[in-house]
Amino acid sequence: MEKFYPEASFLNYAKDMTAYVENDKINLADCGFDPEVLINNTTYPIPIVERADMPISLELDFYETKNTLVRNPETVELAYDKLESVIYGHRNALKSSTGQKAAHAYAPASNTVDTPILITTGSDNGEGFKRLVPEDILKLKKKYDLLDIPFENRYLVLDPNHLEDLILFDLKSFKDITDFVNGQPNRFAGFNILQYTKTPKYNVSTLTKLPWGAIADSNTTFGSFSFSSEEVMKCDGSVNMYERINDPEQRATIVGFDKRFLAMPIRNKALGAIISAKI
Repeated sequence: MEKFYPEASFLNYAKDMTAYVENDKINLADCGFDPEVLINNTTYPIPIVERADMPISLELDFYETKNTLVRNPETVELAYDKLESVIYGHRNALKSSTGQKAAHAYAPASNTVDTPILITTGSDNGEGFKRLVPEDILKLKKKYDLLDIPFENRYLVLDPNHLEDLILFDLKSFKDITDFVNGQPNRFAGFNILQYTKTPKYNVSTLTKLPWGAIADSNTTFGSFSFSSEEVMKCDGSVNMYERINDPEQRATIVGFDKRFLAMPIRNKALGAIISAKI
C-alpha cells in the first residue's frame, strides 16, 4: 500500500500566477498608494499625483528529493512494479512538501490589524489546551468585517484538533462542515471551511508563528489559519526527473526529482489564525 500524503486543497483557492513565471522567476510589482477620493469637491483643477510602483523579482523555491535506488533483481522478483511505486512516492513527497510550505506562508507571522491572531476560549480538551468554539470563529469574522474583506473570498483552514472541537461542540451542526456541496466548500460565519493536517505551529505566549522547520518547545501550540483568496498566490515552475537506468556498478536504476514552486501572501493582508490557548 502506498503512503498517504496531506491534501492541500486550500491551494486550489489561491491566485494562480504561473503564467507570469519566466526562467523559474516571477516578476511582480509592489503597488503604490490608492487614489484619494474627493467628495463634493469645488476646487479645480483636481491635483495630479503619480503612483510609483516598485518592481519585484522573486525566485521560486527549489525542492529536491533524495535519490532512490531500485535494484534490477527486485523488479523481476516482486509482484508489483516497484520502480513505478518509487516514482509515485517522489511525486507525492514533492506535493506534500509544497503544501506544507504554502500553509506556513499563508498563515500570519504575528498579530496585527491586517493579520489578526486569536486564541481559543473553550473548555479543556483533556490534553492541556482550550477547545475551539464557534464564538472564536465569530470573533475572527468580526476582524475580517472591519477590514472589509469580501465575504466570498474568505477561507478558514481547520487544524484536525479544531475540527474535532467543533464536532464535539455540536455534532449535528458541524459533522459535515468540511464536506463540499456542488463542488464548493461549506460555509460558516462567512468563511469557506477547509481542513489540513499540517497547519503551522505558533508560540502561544507571543502570538507569533514558528519559523519554518523550527523545533517545538513548551510554548508551542497548534492552530487554524485563514486567508482571502485575493491576497495569496501560488506559481509553478519547472519539474525535472533524473534517472540512471541499469547502472553497471549498482546493478540498479536510480531516480530523483526536483521542482520549482512558490506560494506566499501578496500584501500580508487579510490573513488570520486561531491558535489553541494552553490551560
